[in-house]
Amino acid sequence: MGCQPTLNTPRLILRPFTLADAPELHQLANEPEIAATTLHIPHPYSEKLAQTWIKGHPVMFENGDGVVFAIVLRREGHLIGCVGLTCDPANRNAELGYWIGVPYWNRGYATEAARMVIAFGFAYFGLHRIKSSYFGSNPASGRVMEKIGMHYEGRRREQILKEGRGFEDIVEYGILCTDFTAQAAKP
Repeated sequence: MGCQPTLNTPRLILRPFTLADAPELHQLANEPEIAATTLHIPHPYSEKLAQTWIKGHPVMFENGDGVVFAIVLRREGHLIGCVGLTCDPANRNAELGYWIGVPYWNRGYATEAARMVIAFGFAYFGLHRIKSSYFGSNPASGRVMEKIGMHYEGRRREQILKEGRGFEDIVEYGILCTDFTAQAAKP
């Protein structure tokens, strides 16, 4: 598939992670609030785990299994989170995932990055559908999904036992390529 591109939004650069990002990634992802609001990020989150995760990205992209972007502030150059797609090429669909470091919450960065990655997924991977989900206790993530045009598809009650906190509902959203194209065509 070639090299993973870099994408640009008005305030952000979405680029491939490098091993040089591991210390900053570790610092951001190691916050307890990140683990509490994501399914696959443990707490504590070590720098070694960050390095291992980053090393897997090129193969994932080359195989067409997905893409992960570092979210970087355009002006300051700081890493603030990540956004990506895990693809199911046989069914032309993918799952969107994202998180933003705690100091950068509530500024619209997740919405801006996710919207760009959805556009990339439909165009580059030729996807038909993209889904995403969030813990019921994290409605801010659901607002991101709504802002990028995803539609509510359901709620799986008490689906996940999250690190001793108790059971979490999983709320699911999705968007079809035709939905996205129609939204983009609106003035």
